[in-house]
Amino acid sequence: MAPSAIPVDSSDVAHLPLKLDGAKNGSNGSAKHVEDVEMMESPDKTQFVLRSFRCLIADLCQQFNMGHPGSAMGMAAIGVALWKYTMKYSPKNPEFFNRDRFVLSNGHACLFQYTFLHLVGYKQMSFEQLTGYHSDRWDSYCPGHPEIEHDGIEVTTGPLGQGLANAVGLAMATKHLGAVYNKPGFEMVNNMTWVTIGDACLQEGVGMEAIQLAGHWRLDNLCIIYDNNQITCDGSVDICMIEDVNMKMRASGFEVLEVEDGNYDVESIVKTLVAARANKERPTFINIKTTIGVGSKNENKAAVHGAPLGKEDVANIKKNYGMDENKVLEVSQEVYDFFREAVHRGERLEKDWNEQLSKYTKEHPELAAEFKKRMNGEMLDDWTKYIPKKEDMPTAPTPSRKSAGNVCNPLAQNIGNFMVGTADLTPSVNMTWKGKVDFQHPDLRTACGINGDYTGRYIHWGIREHAMASVSNGMAAFRKGAILPVTSSFFMFYIYAAPGVRMGALQSLQVIHIATHDSIGTGEDGPTHQPIELAALYRAMPNFLYIRPCDGEEAAGAFMAAVAAKDTPSMISVARQDTEQFPKYSRREGVQKGGYVFIEEEGADVTLIGVGAEMAFAVGTAKVLKEKHGVKARVVSIPCQRLFEQQPVEYRREVLQTRSKAPRVVIEAYSVNGWERYADAGFSMHSFGHSLPRSYVYGRFNFDNEKIAAKIKPLVDEVKRDGVEILRGEFRDLNTDYVRDVFHSAFGASHVAS
Repeated sequence: MAPSAIPVDSSDVAHLPLKLDGAKNGSNGSAKHVEDVEMMESPDKTQFVLRSFRCLIADLCQQFNMGHPGSAMGMAAIGVALWKYTMKYSPKNPEFFNRDRFVLSNGHACLFQYTFLHLVGYKQMSFEQLTGYHSDRWDSYCPGHPEIEHDGIEVTTGPLGQGLANAVGLAMATKHLGAVYNKPGFEMVNNMTWVTIGDACLQEGVGMEAIQLAGHWRLDNLCIIYDNNQITCDGSVDICMIEDVNMKMRASGFEVLEVEDGNYDVESIVKTLVAARANKERPTFINIKTTIGVGSKNENKAAVHGAPLGKEDVANIKKNYGMDENKVLEVSQEVYDFFREAVHRGERLEKDWNEQLSKYTKEHPELAAEFKKRMNGEMLDDWTKYIPKKEDMPTAPTPSRKSAGNVCNPLAQNIGNFMVGTADLTPSVNMTWKGKVDFQHPDLRTACGINGDYTGRYIHWGIREHAMASVSNGMAAFRKGAILPVTSSFFMFYIYAAPGVRMGALQSLQVIHIATHDSIGTGEDGPTHQPIELAALYRAMPNFLYIRPCDGEEAAGAFMAAVAAKDTPSMISVARQDTEQFPKYSRREGVQKGGYVFIEEEGADVTLIGVGAEMAFAVGTAKVLKEKHGVKARVVSIPCQRLFEQQPVEYRREVLQTRSKAPRVVIEAYSVNGWERYADAGFSMHSFGHSLPRSYVYGRFNFDNEKIAAKIKPLVDEVKRDGVEILRGEFRDLNTDYVRDVFHSAFGASHVAS
């Protein structure tokens, strides 16, 4: 016989800093959830479930002698409080639009999430799949860290702090969509975002950046659940951390709640979670003290973090818990019965919401039609009609960052899916539009007078490039296509954002990053701001489009490619300085193919590959070669290597003329890495940049049409004499003179000579 249930009255939370007074009219459905938890299972039954869960975790790690058992075992009571009593979700429909979002930022504890998904009835997470954790099954739904493509997993987590930032993005999406579409009596979007973190997520810089943003925006629909076990891989946390976490979180704008016994006291955890949902002032941080690997002989030690417990310890845990030590991977019917009411609760939740949607559609038909498009991940309008026509592009030299703004701003102004922001560089990135409203808490009143509300779609990220990228991933993941985030900063600072950008590519999340000041032409800001090596990183990144347009027409093509790439993030790389416009040659259609013939020349002696701001040197060098050296040069533009690689081989051969006898030379003021697959030689960079006015800096590194032509002419002559085969497998570096000059000035002639 199952023990009888015990009552939990909503007044039980009155002693907490946040009370539930008046919650029945609350905008987040808090009263309903108080009712849901008014009758909790008996303590005996709950403790039996906790013991069963921990034994299962120990077995799952032991069977293949791999895994992370410690945190999953320590967080068991948190999971019961969430999946049994607190969260709104529907196991039969993991994509239910208004479901609560759960993020496991401490992703090494993935068994915690997988096991609860199985217990509450997610079809994909069968027992067979659960027991495939760390097996050799290529089709396992239980990878070593949670991955977005599996049911019940909102975002891919692994690098610590990323999930926390994603959760802030998910909460932002709720606030924005709710502000746009909710009407009196119709709260179509009011879900909570719950994110569990460990000590490491609080130490990672991206975590703190995200926490600051959540507190500033007062995202009261966000709850951070801190699994406070005070252990990391190296040992106890006090070897590297002394801060008062609660004080830090309060200073960051969070309501802080605490649970002393996070190992067993499910009731107290439920009360704090209910209080978090009822909080209508600020985000909530719940500090729950747990014991890593509780019940193991290594509990409270780093050894239990990322290694199986050993057969003897697993047997002892079962024995101490009153379980049969000879039974492995056992889940009793009583445990399933404890959780499976979640299926019916989810069906009821969906039914009620769908009925509300039907009424909403009758009351607000136009808004409902738009809302349903967002639910389906569709653009609210035909975005292609807002791309400026070629005849509207500038013809005089124009900074390509301005050209990017001329393309992006009409899209953002007219299509509500776009949410655009910058890491404190609004005057520099040209990404604002007429009538834009900032995403801000509506009560904020800034000293500079720039305010907004949650309907706003322009985001001031502050100087937080890493969080900007990672939080944007969360917004994009809320419902793919509902929100298209666009970030912007200097290209050099996207090295700060790179981990978040990479995680977006890994998850196939569509985010567009606008990287300005993308060349040594940035000038007097010096080598700290002049990117040399970053393009190689982003060109190499899988499932990512790095696009470097040369002028306004190519910028239009870059945006067309990026907006069309529904499952791929993109970076559009643009220059600060005036860049020459090429209305006779540049073609947006060519950009969408990644590369195309810019200037054709019959019987060419050489093919020059031009890119971005340095296209002017390719075109200018071709002219000098012809007029001064009698060398015929054709010019090819390859703004995006990945898109070019997606074209048929016949097209690529035609563009590059790979079967001709003429050499190919790439001209770009970046590290040359990666161009070897397309070119035989390169005129590129081999050092960091230099602090000079932008009109001088290119010349400092020999980027001059005459100098480049003077290096290409001997190469062409050599190929004519000895055949192009002499270059195959021997990539030639044509810009070496300045390297000697740099070393000479830095170390002296004697050092260079030696």
